[in-house]
Amino acid sequence: MSRGTQIPEVLLQERGGRARWHGIPVLLRRLYEHSQPNGDLVQAHVVLKELSPLLSSEAMSFVTEDRKSAQESTFPNTYTFDLFGGVDLLVEILMRPTLTTEKKPQMSDDLIKDCLSVLYNCCICSEGVTKSLASRSDFVLFLFTLMTNKKTFLQTATLIEDILGVKKEMINLEAIPNLAGLVQSFDQQQLANFCRILSVTISEPDLGHDDKHTLLAKNAQQRRNGSPSQAEVNQVTILNIPGFIERLCRLATRKVSEATGASDFLQELEDWYTWLDNALVLDALMQMATAEAEHSSAESSDESVLAASPLRQRLPQSMKVVHEIMYKVEVLYVLCVLLMGRQRNQVHRMLAEFRLIPGLNNLFDKLIWRKFTSSNHVLHGQNQNCDCSPEISFKIQFLRLLQSFSDHHENKYLLLNVQELNELSAISLKANIPEVEALVNTDRSLACDGKKGLLTRLLTVMKKEPPDSSFRFWQARAVESFLRGATSYADQVFLLKRGLLEHILFCIIDSGCKSRDVLQSYFDLLGELMKFNIDAFQRFNKYVNTEEKFQTFLTQINSSLVDSNMLVRCIVLSLDRFENAHVLEIIGGISFVLSPDIHLVSCMLVHRCPSPSPTQENVSCLNTSLVILMVARRRGELPSYLRALREKEYTERYPGCLLNNFHQLLRFWQRHYLNKDKDSTCLENSSCIPFSYWKETVSVLLNLDRASPCAIASYIDPAYMELDQELMDD
Repeated sequence: MSRGTQIPEVLLQERGGRARWHGIPVLLRRLYEHSQPNGDLVQAHVVLKELSPLLSSEAMSFVTEDRKSAQESTFPNTYTFDLFGGVDLLVEILMRPTLTTEKKPQMSDDLIKDCLSVLYNCCICSEGVTKSLASRSDFVLFLFTLMTNKKTFLQTATLIEDILGVKKEMINLEAIPNLAGLVQSFDQQQLANFCRILSVTISEPDLGHDDKHTLLAKNAQQRRNGSPSQAEVNQVTILNIPGFIERLCRLATRKVSEATGASDFLQELEDWYTWLDNALVLDALMQMATAEAEHSSAESSDESVLAASPLRQRLPQSMKVVHEIMYKVEVLYVLCVLLMGRQRNQVHRMLAEFRLIPGLNNLFDKLIWRKFTSSNHVLHGQNQNCDCSPEISFKIQFLRLLQSFSDHHENKYLLLNVQELNELSAISLKANIPEVEALVNTDRSLACDGKKGLLTRLLTVMKKEPPDSSFRFWQARAVESFLRGATSYADQVFLLKRGLLEHILFCIIDSGCKSRDVLQSYFDLLGELMKFNIDAFQRFNKYVNTEEKFQTFLTQINSSLVDSNMLVRCIVLSLDRFENAHVLEIIGGISFVLSPDIHLVSCMLVHRCPSPSPTQENVSCLNTSLVILMVARRRGELPSYLRALREKEYTERYPGCLLNNFHQLLRFWQRHYLNKDKDSTCLENSSCIPFSYWKETVSVLLNLDRASPCAIASYIDPAYMELDQELMDD
């Protein structure tokens, strides 16, 4: 605060009049004097209350207007407050009790709350202030100690969330004093809000989409790090807090008491969503609204009067519904992150034990996927696929959780009820095949209740979504995750009997869907549903029963081989197995989908994998190319495919381009998969090709002996050879 205290007050007043400082430097000087160890904290609080409106008005204008167009220069009061040391002074006032052992007057809760509120308002208007506070680790850790006081919890949590959002280094949760005791002291509302803070501390930083963050860069970073990341360490820390996961499951599955007509207010609340995107801000309004409601209830408890009153008076009940939804978004996000972490199996055991999935199943119709008419299910803003509103965010987070829960884990069968589990057993018995071990081991007391399991409920709403709905993508991903891993005939038939294949084909061929993301998710789901399943291929032929439909389907595949490559891989693998089993005549026309253009498909997939920046998407295409080439190698046809690649190069007048590129990608493939047991196991399970054969085929292709007919090097003219170059510097 030395910047203001060393300047005479008269000069500050005179200069402030011309500079329009609104008396802020003078007020800060008085605040400094009253807040000293021997000062008067009551008077300090009076001065702070005089300062507060000058800053809160700017913060309110920021959150209610277009944030993107707002510049820090448009908030002169905040700038002046920070310029004259106001931010540093408030930090000093808050932390002073921890910096001295001298006996001093105790700060009131109201003074602490107002200090925190002013700091938060400054953060809203100035990213520089937020970053400055984030750089002070001592202050960040100190803030967590203030969360023990329920009266200051809301303001503290709001400020912490803002600070952690810009902090360069992820905070170490173990450094927070008595974290376990702190979390255990929270009530359910506080715990839900704490999940907003946790989400920043347990999620890996978003690496973006530039070339620095390709799979190659990620692999190199993992090799350099070796040890678990800070996010992974933090995940272990919170999992070790007694009762933490159980309480999150209770929060995620608790029912909401919805008053009659509450859903009618959702459309009116859309204007509020524009800036109520922070559950903590909503909490503040809820506190005021609840107090107003309690006061007004003494005057009238007639529901008809309440419904006819202005929005301001009937808002509280509507907000409670949205409030609960926003809580659940945060809780589901934390659970989703934990399900994708290194402690996944431990998290799975706990979620099963605390009956998360049955609880969500019971909420599905009443809350998660409530029935709205087209008139009152209005999406946020001009973009109909926007996922900004709490309702839509909640649905998407729920679908992401289902995807993470089912993906390559035996607990996926908890998405069914007992009758549906029995149906799976009956399908296996009828087909004279053994039940999947995971199904046999499923604890049926932990499965879903009711007439339908969660997976079946999801299929029902999936079929009713509009063609380009953003939900279709997430729905398809969630259902696909149930099928991923080792192929299960019973799982496929269970879904086929519920019309899933026909629904997918309708979306791809007949619905007019143009969304690339939706189509890609449906291609992937169709691939998993049809893989090695003759029944599915027969159903396909029954639906695609005209030349027009067949050509539309082929056009959709060929228009984006990157998006449809998983389906192409499924067809190649399936046709190879069917040909060996002499059943091609049973499945009809689809057996000719790839046969005439198999060389072209292989060329296209390799051509679409740019080696300088391998990503998950184009490495998936590379694996599909490898599947085609492995099948060709087994048939003794690999040289003809490599010749086709060389012919394509010369046809396009880029000799050496495809084959050099392919060679470099395969070298990356070795670096990536030979060091990752999980990824290699996934390849083996999904393709039913031993990983040893994958490795052998890649080694054969990378052989530098130009006399080998199966080596890429044999098909690159010496003038265009680039095989001695490194793929990329790490």
